[in-house]
Amino acid sequence: MFETLQNVVKLKDIRRKLLYVVWMILVIRIGSNMPIPGVDTSEIQNWFASQSSDAFNFFDAFTGGSFTQMSILALNITPYITSSIIMQLLTIAIPKLEELHKDGEEGRKKITAITRYLTIGLSLFESTAMCIGFGRSNLIPDMNFGKGIVVVACLTAGSGFLMWMGERITEKGIGNGTSIVLTINIVSRIPNDFVRLYENFVQGKTIAKGTLAAVIIIAVVILVTVFVLILNGAQRKIPVQYSKKMVGRKMMGGQSSSIPLKVNTAGVIPIIFASSIMSFPTIIATFMGKTGGTGIGGEILNTLSSSNWCDPSRPVYSLGLLIYVVLVVFFAYFYTSITFNPLEIADNIKKQGGFIPGIRPGKPTSDYLTKILNYIIFIGATGLIIVAVIPFFFNGVFGADVSFGGTSLIIIVGVILDTIKQIESQMLVRNYKGFLNS
Repeated sequence: MFETLQNVVKLKDIRRKLLYVVWMILVIRIGSNMPIPGVDTSEIQNWFASQSSDAFNFFDAFTGGSFTQMSILALNITPYITSSIIMQLLTIAIPKLEELHKDGEEGRKKITAITRYLTIGLSLFESTAMCIGFGRSNLIPDMNFGKGIVVVACLTAGSGFLMWMGERITEKGIGNGTSIVLTINIVSRIPNDFVRLYENFVQGKTIAKGTLAAVIIIAVVILVTVFVLILNGAQRKIPVQYSKKMVGRKMMGGQSSSIPLKVNTAGVIPIIFASSIMSFPTIIATFMGKTGGTGIGGEILNTLSSSNWCDPSRPVYSLGLLIYVVLVVFFAYFYTSITFNPLEIADNIKKQGGFIPGIRPGKPTSDYLTKILNYIIFIGATGLIIVAVIPFFFNGVFGADVSFGGTSLIIIVGVILDTIKQIESQMLVRNYKGFLNS
């Protein structure tokens, strides 16, 4: 391992790219703490702290705390991620976009340009909504049209700036820039979460109780991390055999291959979609001055809030957790169905003279792939649910009160593994041993 690290430092190209990523991360963290002109960040932080619902924690974790601080990067990279997901969905639904996607590099450049415009549009909409909501709540002092323009412009420009930085990291650094920005934001919240866990379960306790609590916390984090690693790397390989054929005077083909189907086919997308849908009504109600309480509307908001789930004193609110689980499973199947086409895969195998042993080419192959895919999607969705529910359980039963959860771990582990693989690929070109081979 240490030899591998030394080799990374020795390689000038990799060292330069890593330093570039470090500088970009430093700039992002500085921007995350720069307040918007004319906005009292302390008032906004106190307002967020007074909210009983944790609907904003989901967004605050993804923005590295800049959301509750109302910094110039409060919207962070989330509008760009949302736009990318929307464009990915529209590419499947709209034939014109699908043609652009298949049109090589020029088509992908046009789709990237549309994604950028959509990002700015979403940022403008979200910043305007935030400005109006905070203005009505008197959290922005001396609110007027001019100050509103400044707030909206800063938030929109901050989101566009992070989009640009993410693309620069991808181009000049190592790894996917957008994922790295998101990961750094999540990681920046981990120290605060561990401090909160220490204050709640270790500080002030006897040595025996404090030590036991610390061991349990560390063990849970390690076990969940290992489970995420297994879930992220698990895959089902479908064997494919290619028939031999004459090409000129040579006999070609006859080799065997496989189709790797990841167990977690949709990644973290189902959790993000489900969490966003569950949080959206509460956020709208909060900006309108309505919070959970008595009455039908208040009970619905309490049920949708994950801070009330798994609470033994209020078991009825855990119905929201059941809704959350159903949404995760639904989006796991939905997202996979639009990004993986078994019929297209079966046709490509048939055109290349291949077949799955024991399965006839064409529709039987498509039906077989669909059957296997449905099976592993359910396993992957179950794994996602386990990882996501563990923090809800500890928050509800033990009052852990942390924003760092299973979703964050899945993102962090995935980004780290992808970045290591990119470093390895560049090292192997120079005949150096990689991290995963150490």
